[in-house]
Amino acid sequence: MDERDLITRVRAGDGVAERALYDAHVNRVYRLAYRLAGDDALAQDFTQETFIRAFDKLDTFRGDSAFSTWLHTITTTVVLNGLRKVKRFRQRETDIDDAHAVGVTRREAEPDLKVRLNQAIDALPDGYRTVFVMHDVEGFTHEEIGAALGVETGTSKAQLSRARAKLRVTLADFAGEWI
Repeated sequence: MDERDLITRVRAGDGVAERALYDAHVNRVYRLAYRLAGDDALAQDFTQETFIRAFDKLDTFRGDSAFSTWLHTITTTVVLNGLRKVKRFRQRETDIDDAHAVGVTRREAEPDLKVRLNQAIDALPDGYRTVFVMHDVEGFTHEEIGAALGVETGTSKAQLSRARAKLRVTLADFAGEWI
């Protein structure tokens, strides 16, 4: 069924269409929330809150962008506000291996590199880390990131470039092993 038809049916109060729309997007919303929050329980809470807000505000969705972009904007807002409330930005405890296990086939790498990469990503400034995770880990386009975070596409590109540069510097001693 077409997503626009589902949205129309949800607006009319169709519970089956609401479930179908939820099922179509829940995995990607959860993965984004998990990677930004770094905690399974928080990610589940943030995913639930995202859909509650999305369905409550579905009448405000104009269709100017893709529904997924609109939904990921809500997700990002819910997660960032939620993290501020629980003051967990710098206290993430999740290992990067756990994030890769969510909906992705595992690839093995040198264990020390994984630890150092996790630490390097955690050490990035909030804006850089958010853009890096959304683009390089989750595969969002710069346009989607800009729409979700309320920034220009160029800002997203610049933050990604700076994040990658910081990671290159931080992980430079591993470069010889991979060349």
